[in-house]
Amino acid sequence: MPTLLTKETFSNVLGNTILFLIICTFIIGGHLKKVNVFDAFIEGAKQGWDVILKVIPYLVGMLVGIRVFRESGALEAIISGITWCFTAVGTSGDFVPALPVAIMRPFSGGGARGLMLDIFKTHGPDSFIGQLASTFQGSADTTFYIIALYFGSVGIKKVRYAIWAGMLADLIGVMAAIGIAYIFFK
Repeated sequence: MPTLLTKETFSNVLGNTILFLIICTFIIGGHLKKVNVFDAFIEGAKQGWDVILKVIPYLVGMLVGIRVFRESGALEAIISGITWCFTAVGTSGDFVPALPVAIMRPFSGGGARGLMLDIFKTHGPDSFIGQLASTFQGSADTTFYIIALYFGSVGIKKVRYAIWAGMLADLIGVMAAIGIAYIFFK
């Protein structure tokens, strides 16, 4: 006889219950404050559409730039240079094939995911390189994407230290991911 209480069932029921309770809380809170929840929802959706129309040009520009970077061979040239540096010093560079994910991640989450899937096809998801590529996905943020999209959509021209702080955080995340991958997966 199959058991009905598995981890997956418990997780699904708990997640759906929490989501349902959040929605009910908004509806009850709106009713108590005498707010027409449906009209407020529609007004928010209209504002969301305006934001989408404002953000799309920046999104398209960023995606075109990423595609040009990837298709021009610049990414492969960078990886080849990094590989040469590690072999010239005489250290292990077995993590280098996963670096395209880490390099692409600050520009595009989708582009980094595509590179990760390419690594899965080439090396396998359970290989050291595949596990490191997966770790890179969670260790860095889409810094340039965020700056181009959000700063551009609200008209901020001078990003000051946002790029440097974001890139430093990404670099620390990538170095930590390499260390963690060596500890757990090698």
